[in-house]
Amino acid sequence: MGDEHLQFCCRAGNTFKRRAGISRNTTRINHRIRTREVRVIDEIGAQLGIMNVQDALQAAEERDLDLVEVAPNANPPVCRMMDYGKYLYEKQKRERESRKAQKQIEIKEVRLRPKTGEHDIQVVLNKTRKFLKDGAKVRVRIRFRGREIVHRDIALDLMTRVTEELAEEAVVESRPGFEGRSMVMLLAPAA
Repeated sequence: MGDEHLQFCCRAGNTFKRRAGISRNTTRINHRIRTREVRVIDEIGAQLGIMNVQDALQAAEERDLDLVEVAPNANPPVCRMMDYGKYLYEKQKRERESRKAQKQIEIKEVRLRPKTGEHDIQVVLNKTRKFLKDGAKVRVRIRFRGREIVHRDIALDLMTRVTEELAEEAVVESRPGFEGRSMVMLLAPAA
């Protein structure tokens, strides 16, 4: 299958890498820039004007820098003189920092049954309070087995009781609804 797949990809006009889902860097640098003229910006941000690509490449080589196409859709395309390796490193560093700054909201889940005992309900409520206090959203799931599903009113009463007891700590983000043989509700921490 490997050779046949590769031949199919090449015949279809796709490279094997693109077909396999491997991303390519679309930024054109140095000799990969295919236009005749470009608007050139030097390393400190000063505009050098519109130049022939060969002249711009020569000016970048004299300064020991790369010519990088930063605005390919402009007319003429805008290129900047920079150290491309340093640029990529700083870009990756900024992306890592922004990912660290983003806070992932966790969704915890607590499960009940229509015939859950009083003490067990209190344990689940305390656990839910702890999750909400930590900033996580909580999915409350009541699972039905066998013929219990005909007593949906019991589950709805239990969901109502949970929302009333957690009224100070939580806001109902998603009202109780059915997912298969379960009734599900989503709670978010109160602001």
